[in-house]
Amino acid sequence: MNSILSVHTVRFIVLIIFQVLVLNHINFLGYINPYLYILFIALFPIKNNRLIIIILSFLLGLILDIFLDSGGIHAGASVFIAYVRPVFLKFAFGSMYEHQVIKFNTVEFGSKLTYFSLLTVTHHFILFLLEVFSFSKIIFILEKTLYSSIFTILLGVLMTIIFSRKIK
Repeated sequence: MNSILSVHTVRFIVLIIFQVLVLNHINFLGYINPYLYILFIALFPIKNNRLIIIILSFLLGLILDIFLDSGGIHAGASVFIAYVRPVFLKFAFGSMYEHQVIKFNTVEFGSKLTYFSLLTVTHHFILFLLEVFSFSKIIFILEKTLYSSIFTILLGVLMTIIFSRKIK
C-alpha cells in the first residue's frame, strides 16, 4: 500500500511540474494546448473511494489554476471528469469494471484508448467552455476541443506506453 501511495504521489507532482513548466508553453496556432495532467485522474486506481479521486482532482486543478491564473476552470473540469469517470469506465471496459478487475497495464489497447479519449474530450470541452463562457463562440470552443484533445490523446498514449514498460 505504501508503494502504491508513493507512485501516485510522484505521478501527481511530476504531472503538475511537467504541465506547468513545459506543456503550458505550447500554444500552436491558438488551438493546440495539451493538458496531460488528466492522466492522473485517468490512471487513478478504481478500487479507491470515489470521494478521494474527486478531492484529489480538485486539488490538482486548483494547483494548476494557481500557477496559470485561470480562475478555477481547471479545477471545475477536473472535478467534472472525476465525477463522471465511473460512467466512462463502465462504457469502455464493461463487465471488467463491474467486477473491479481492471488493471490498466493488462487491458486491451482499444478499451484504454476509448476510455482516455472520452475523458480527454469531456475535460477539454468543459475547460474551453468555462474559459470562453459564451455559447455564441461554440465553433471556436469545438475547434479548440478537437485539436487539443487529439494532441493530448496522442501524448497521453505515448506517455503510458513509454512508462508502463517493465524492464526485464
